[in-house]
Amino acid sequence: MNNSPHASEITIQGGDVELPGNLVMPENASGIVVFAHGSGSSRFSPRNRAVAGFLNDGGLATLLFDLLTAEEHEIDMQSRALRFDIGRLSQRLVKTVDWLTAGEKTRGLRIGLFGASTGAAAALIAAAERPEYVAAVVSRGGRPDLAGQALARVKAPTLLIVGGLDEAVIEMNRAASEQMQNNPELEIVPGATHLFEEPGKLDEVARLSRDWFQRFIG
Repeated sequence: MNNSPHASEITIQGGDVELPGNLVMPENASGIVVFAHGSGSSRFSPRNRAVAGFLNDGGLATLLFDLLTAEEHEIDMQSRALRFDIGRLSQRLVKTVDWLTAGEKTRGLRIGLFGASTGAAAALIAAAERPEYVAAVVSRGGRPDLAGQALARVKAPTLLIVGGLDEAVIEMNRAASEQMQNNPELEIVPGATHLFEEPGKLDEVARLSRDWFQRFIG
């Protein structure tokens, strides 16, 4: 009997643009984690794909999709501006949450959001905008401070993961957590830099994320 997850290419209508994505559905998945990429990354990010695979092995469905179109991505690679357009990113993520709640394969699944870098701010804003649907948030090396006033409205349990050597981002996460009312947890991974490229550090991120999502959406 084949119990491997079912993977499919999907397209999300993100307002006036179409956003391609990769949906992976393990059998009997009880929750789904949406990945919000940031800082010039895409659904092909090897780090996020590695974490997604770990979540799939834990029985969670995953959706990796691009918050920017191919044309916008090219512009951003030159200007580095669109990755900081948090309003654009967050509204597309909100529309993706709505898409999941209406989708034949995904409606009824509890939703978690995994945000990296500026994608973390988009994830927190989406959680604030859709508190009835978003049940958990994880930020990896994120910029939650960019979520601004939305931080105080986030109700979903939130885990902030930062590398121990990423000192500037640690302070940004601490400052952001003080503005949140849901008692977020800050997990500092010793010896890790911003991208968690050191041996074993990304695996630690994956384990922390899996445990968090299994706790709240699994």
